[in-house]
Amino acid sequence: MPKSEEKKSGKTKSRKKWVQGVKTVSTSPPERLFTQGAETIAKSLASKKVSPKGIGSGIKMLQYFINRAGKGLPASRRKVLEKAKHLMQEKAAGAAGAKNSRHHSEHHRRSRKNAHSA
Repeated sequence: MPKSEEKKSGKTKSRKKWVQGVKTVSTSPPERLFTQGAETIAKSLASKKVSPKGIGSGIKMLQYFINRAGKGLPASRRKVLEKAKHLMQEKAAGAAGAKNSRHHSEHHRRSRKNAHSA
């Protein structure tokens, strides 16, 4: 098959994974962070310094690291990283829940105030 036809069909000889080419120049975690304990990882990745757009960015960063390590990541290390991710997800859910309950209580107060005014 000529090279021009190969490009059209989308098939290439190189089987590089897309994740190998991803580079980031934005915020990055402290060096050797992913060798620390779950609580340390979660706390650092949830910080505004590392994840200025919020805890979701830190979760994505951690998941990217896990994916990038692939099969070469020892099971014991994967367990620690997954625990860190779980801690961050719980924190994010708690923050979202608090935000929603504040919104709900404000709405409820306004509704009661308007009912008494009428």
